[in-house]
Amino acid sequence: MLYHGIGDLLATVVPFVREGLDQGEPVLVAMPKDRVRSLADALGADAARVQFVDMVELGANPACIIPEWRRFLDRGAGRPVRGIGEPVWAGRRDVEIDECALHESLLNVAFDEGPAWRLLCPYDVDRLPARALEEAQRTHPVVGSDGERGMDYQGHGHALSAFAGTLTAPPPTADTVPFAGHDLAGVRDLVRQLSRQAGVPADAAEDLVLAAHELATNSITHGGGSGVICAWREAGAFVVEVRDSGTIVNPLVGRELSSLSSENGRGVWMANQLCDLVQVRSTVTGTVVRLFAWVKA
Repeated sequence: MLYHGIGDLLATVVPFVREGLDQGEPVLVAMPKDRVRSLADALGADAARVQFVDMVELGANPACIIPEWRRFLDRGAGRPVRGIGEPVWAGRRDVEIDECALHESLLNVAFDEGPAWRLLCPYDVDRLPARALEEAQRTHPVVGSDGERGMDYQGHGHALSAFAGTLTAPPPTADTVPFAGHDLAGVRDLVRQLSRQAGVPADAAEDLVLAAHELATNSITHGGGSGVICAWREAGAFVVEVRDSGTIVNPLVGRELSSLSSENGRGVWMANQLCDLVQVRSTVTGTVVRLFAWVKA
């Protein structure tokens, strides 16, 4: 849904929510708080029957959104459900918008083969950059309130291509260190030292250390026995990258794991829970996982 201003938004989402409630469907709304407040006010007493989630908190790392929709569907126990999800809001960093686009595309991969449900994704035409709106056209099978199939929708192939895409190269000044099975303590020490130097708060630095350790362990176990860790400071962020020669075939890695008892995807799942943002790209030649901690510019 492409909308102009709060009035235009409410004109579509209020009937959408009420239709679901009238049909006895569970409704989950995940939008920024100001949108949640406006929708709740417009719904009046009906708001008590809707589950509201602050998307700025839930979707700060877009990779955490699909698991929430999965839990919502599971709670529905096979009943029809409907949701509203607005992961792209004005002011998001370019790298966040990139990951939101990947998330929106992966939604189709995650749920197209399961039970039918309805998800409305609002996009603020007046405040979002043009590239975010263009990408929305490519990642959504239906665009607009008339239910017509999006002319630019590129299907699952778009998600798979994005997951196999490339990230910008680390800067020449990045600290780059190879590691192998006996080097995990060195990986932890390096990330801890550099994150503190970059101004990452102590708790967030330790989260980065744990995430980097888990990813390096993955590289040793599943990625050929070794890897390379890079770290650097950029505007507003400290970045840690782990790369190896392994290949991840499941583009939903780290977005579907419901239990830490599983070894398949455990490291990426943990990274998604611990870090401000995570990027994963994988091809037949190797895998790159990039961790972000936001810091003052």
